[in-house]
Formats: sequence, structure tokens, C-alpha cells
Amino acid sequence: MSVNQALTIADLKNQARRRVPKMFFEYADSGAWTEGTYRANEDDFHKIKLRQRVLVDMTNRSLASEMIGEKVSMPVALAPTGFTGMQHADGEMLAAQAAEEFGVPFTLSTMSICSIEDVRSVTSKPFWFQLYVMQDRDFVLNLIDRAKAAGCSALVLTLDLQILGQRHKDLRNGLSAPPRFTPKHLWQMATRPFWCLDMLGTKRHTFGNIVGHAKGVGDLSSLSSWTSEQFDPQLSWKDIAWIRDRWGGKLILKGILDEEDARMSLDSGADAIIVSNHGGRQLDGAASSISMLPRIVDAVGDKMEVHLDGGIRSGQDVLKALCYGAKGTYIGRPFLYGLGAGGKAGVRRTLEIIRKELDVTMALCGERDVKNLSRNNLHKDL
Repeated sequence: MSVNQALTIADLKNQARRRVPKMFFEYADSGAWTEGTYRANEDDFHKIKLRQRVLVDMTNRSLASEMIGEKVSMPVALAPTGFTGMQHADGEMLAAQAAEEFGVPFTLSTMSICSIEDVRSVTSKPFWFQLYVMQDRDFVLNLIDRAKAAGCSALVLTLDLQILGQRHKDLRNGLSAPPRFTPKHLWQMATRPFWCLDMLGTKRHTFGNIVGHAKGVGDLSSLSSWTSEQFDPQLSWKDIAWIRDRWGGKLILKGILDEEDARMSLDSGADAIIVSNHGGRQLDGAASSISMLPRIVDAVGDKMEVHLDGGIRSGQDVLKALCYGAKGTYIGRPFLYGLGAGGKAGVRRTLEIIRKELDVTMALCGERDVKNLSRNNLHKDL
């Protein structure tokens, strides 16, 4: 099956599983500890029931919207994901191109394989950059300056990775970039020959934003060892001020999962917050993103734009988040599945599937404009 024959995100996931070495596929397809929160992110969407409406005009529908003042073809952005370039050679570059052509934002992770400059070299419109705060402040300041120099139009500051949650699959797989050459890893790669051929065609095999930029890091072979030393456990609300001032542009705070934290974010000077539990990869046992979204929307009212990340596997999930008040949504695993399955074409197919499902569902709910979706489109008693 080609990626263009895929009808659902699950189809792309199955294709990616067959093409990507196990350690990298499971990096995308896993959560912390028991993976309870990871599963809840998806499962809780299914509990939300839509109101079906009939005999309404369904013509001239529009999915166009805005996220932090930027026009988007639909309120969906590609989320920042680490190791993206290990799902497919030059993965961040290909995903950024697909997003740009589709008219949705692409967010580059600090822990990307392709660097800020790599992505800038293959795009013509601004992309977003996600920042992790490290203890090496000079490195952080340099990252911010590099994002500014690349013309990034938003900085996404991740708040929920002060320490690294334990992800059993990554530890058992011995995840690293570049891959280790143990018999187990060699076997995983040997059974994925097309992935290997693509990787032989690129020089990008390690963390492009870090190697050659962080002090004393000339070669980075392990994510866990470096992050355990560098992620800043003392990160606090006061740090947002100097980051915001150094950046000077639009700022989005990612990792809000509590009403009190949402209210505290109102004084941060940020333009938006992302309701997120890091894809279930940090605090296992935390609430799902979608279950907390309406509470957080109510907590901040119209004082700040609220987005949602986590658990979206269809256009229907996007619609449900919009009905609860999100002004934008993010897809991480879905686009990684598409990328792993078929590179740039797979990411494009991911976006096509999401768009088609969102459009048809919106019509069957009796709406013609995505900006008109509200809790009125949801059943309150089911």
C-alpha cells in the first residue's frame, strides 16, 4: 500500500511500523511508565459525543482560521517532536516543506536531527521553534538567536520537561542518535532496508541543533545522558521574562495541564498556551489533555489563546478540541507515522486525512465555518 492509499492515521501507523526500525518507531509510539496517560489521551476523545444536525446548508464550507494571528488553512500545526529525522532521512526538512505547502505551521524541536538552519534552507515561509531550557544558559541564548536569525515567527517554550520521565521502551531499545551498532540494532536496521538506503543518502544522523553548538559537545551519541545533565530542574515562572525579552516575538507556553498554572500564565506575557502532557511521556497518571481543555479554557476566558496537544488521531478529534474552545491543535505522532511511512508524501497524506475528516464531520454537525464550532456542537448528557 502506498501512502496515498491510506484512509486513516492508523493505516499510516501500520505502514511506518513496517518501514522504520523498532527503536525509532517505538520512540514515537510510546509513553512513560505504564503508558496510562498516553492511552488516555486517545481514549478520552472517544467519550465525547457530537450533535448530529440535518437539513442545514452544508455548501461553501471553510476550515481557514488563525493561530496566534497567523493565517492557517486549518487550525492544525505540526507539533515539535524529537528524533524526527530518524523516522525518515532529513525528516524535519521534509515535514516542514509539507506543512508549508499545506498552509499549516511546522514546529521544530530543540532535539531535532536537522538543525534550525537546515530547515530554513528548504522553506520560504517562517516556521516555529520549540525551546528546551538547559542549564547552559549561553547555549539557550544562542538557540534563541539562531531561531530569530532564521526568521522563526513563534517560540514555543516547553515547560514540562525539567526532568526526563522514564520511558521503558526507549531504555530497553537503547535509543540513541546516531544508532548504536550492537547486534540488536544492526538487526533492526537490516530488516528495514529502504530506511537504511534513505539514511545513507544524508549526513544528518545526530542532533543538529546541539552538536557543534553546545560547549564540549562535538559528538552526541546519547539523548538520555546529555539531557539528564542539561535540562534545568530549577526552571520557574520568573525565567519566562528573560526568555521573552531575548526572543522579542510571539511566545507560546507548552505543557499547561492545570487551571492554576493556566491562570498564572496570564501574567507571563505569552500569546498562547498549549494544553499538553507531553504526549503521555512525562507524568504517567496525569489527566488527558482533552479532559483538561474545557477547564483551562474556562480558567483563562478570552484573555489568552488556548491550544491543545495530545491524543489527536483524526479530524474528528480536532473538531472536538475546537468545540471545547481550543483555537488551534497540534499533531505529533500522526505526522511522524506519515513521515515514517513515506517521507514528505506521507506527511502530506496525514494532513489530507485530517482535513477530510474535519471537513466532513463539521458538515454533519451542521456547521459551515470552523470558527463557529462551540460546545453547542457537543452532547452535554451523553
